[in-house]
Amino acid sequence: MQKQLQLSGDLDRLPFRVDWQNISGGPQTVEAFRAGVLDAGAVGDTPPIHATFTGLDVKIVTVQVREKPIYELATAPGARVASTDDLRGKKIAYSPGQAQGALVLRALKKAGLSQKDVTLVQLASTEFKEALTSRQVDVAPLSGVTLLRYLNEYRAEGASSITHGVRDNLGFLYVRAEALKDAHKAAALVDYARWRAKAQLWAYAHPEAWIEAYYVKDQGLSAREGRFLIEAAGKPQYPGDWSEAIALTQETADLLAEASGQKRFEARTIFDLRFQTIGAEVAGAAEGAGPTDRPATADRSTP
Repeated sequence: MQKQLQLSGDLDRLPFRVDWQNISGGPQTVEAFRAGVLDAGAVGDTPPIHATFTGLDVKIVTVQVREKPIYELATAPGARVASTDDLRGKKIAYSPGQAQGALVLRALKKAGLSQKDVTLVQLASTEFKEALTSRQVDVAPLSGVTLLRYLNEYRAEGASSITHGVRDNLGFLYVRAEALKDAHKAAALVDYARWRAKAQLWAYAHPEAWIEAYYVKDQGLSAREGRFLIEAAGKPQYPGDWSEAIALTQETADLLAEASGQKRFEARTIFDLRFQTIGAEVAGAAEGAGPTDRPATADRSTP
């Protein structure tokens, strides 16, 4: 996000100061929330659920929907997995506090399998690629640059990936609920949600600049690979009505509660609906509905 804001020219226009933290994965954001050193984190659809299970009070303040799935199920070199029907008996990388963990459970359920039909190997998502290459696991959900690099490096040895066929397209920005009690931070988060959506849409609308600055210079990929990843993601979508996202999150929360023995909760309680229309307003402005710099205040009170 910092890079997108910088390239779009908006980083210096932010009406507040941001202390950027490079944190990878939902469990790390939860730890940082608990330590009071992080106010907001961008994650998949599972970390806010896991945080709530552990008693941490969090709120989702942005909902982003991708046009296409985020993850594929990458297979280790030599593993015979042509579809989800072949997952029975396989060792699968599993991170219970992250979106990848929920994805594995959904894929198993769709295939008519339970956790007893496979071996779930609990790892941090940052360890998935290495676990595949060392044959520690047969299957692991990978996405984006990590998936592309893995296939580029190990396809010749028999590595591949399969589609999972389950819902996998939600992304959230979530915050410590305590941060919303601070009037200055709450106002800044309203503004940040708006600038964040604007920067993401800028990157999609300026693919060559984004590819060169991020995928080529920062991530070490080729321009062709960068274009593939942008096309694979599709245009970011920001629903002005979060009803579907709440319903999907409830399904995931119920699945995880059943799998882990956690107490069920109402998913709608972790969505702050005062932020609901911000992304849609920015997307509408980007399509010509009005200036993208206008304050995001329509039909909601400042948290």
